[in-house]
Formats: sequence, C-alpha cells, structure tokens
Amino acid sequence: MGFIKEFKEFAIRGNLIDTAVAFVMGAAFGKIVSAFVDGMVMPLIGMLTGGVDFSEKRWILQAGVAEAKDAAGAVITPAIAEVSVKYGIFFTAIIEFVVVAFAVFMVIKAINRMKKKEEEAPAASPAPSSTDQLLMEIRDSLKK
Repeated sequence: MGFIKEFKEFAIRGNLIDTAVAFVMGAAFGKIVSAFVDGMVMPLIGMLTGGVDFSEKRWILQAGVAEAKDAAGAVITPAIAEVSVKYGIFFTAIIEFVVVAFAVFMVIKAINRMKKKEEEAPAASPAPSSTDQLLMEIRDSLKK
C-alpha cells in the first residue's frame, strides 16, 4: 500500500497535474505554430522565392514507375515507389522550430524580468519585537 499512497501524494501535490497541463498546452501550441508556419509563413517565403511551394520540394533519388498490364489485365511489371529526399518538409520543420524556440525564449525572458523585479524590490523591514518596542517607548519618554 505504500507505493500507491506515495504515488497519490505525488499526483495530488501538483507536479503530475502541472506536467499534464504543460504537455496539453505544448501540443496545442505546436498545432498553432504548424498552422501559422504552413498557412502564413511558408506562402510568404514561397512568394518571395518566385512562387516556390516548399511542401513539394524534394530530390528524387529513384523515379517511381507505374505498374504495366497487358491487354488481359495481368501485371507485366510491378509498380516501383519513388524514392526521394523531401527537403521542403524539413525546411518547414526548421522554421516551426525557430518559431517555437523564439516563443519559449520570450516567455523565459519575461519570467526572468519578473523575478528580477521581485529581487530588486526592498524587503519590508520586520516589525520590532515586544522588547524592542518597550525599549523605544522608554527612550521616547526619557527624551521628553
């Protein structure tokens, strides 16, 4: 029963919940970035490069061949799939990574700025103890 109790305390403490929320938010952010890059950034880059569609860019290593059939419908030569390096998809993924990295950088920068402001704020002086308070009252009465 100790393992289950320990796991329950871990899950309730918030670490597991925070991690799950971060995972879901990260997945949603990834979809947003993909939509942004595919729908907005890549068309602009394509327009700047003369109408190039990067999603279709690839180096063909071996051309594909369709299957050939005779008049009776029997396959004479089987189909051969195209072998290609799809560098356009890789280029798009690099741009997505740069967008995500920039967004994370901006979030971390904002968090660090807030932490710095907290550190710069002067700490409130602690209230004097009852003994100090009594001594200050005695001092003030002697000054009169």
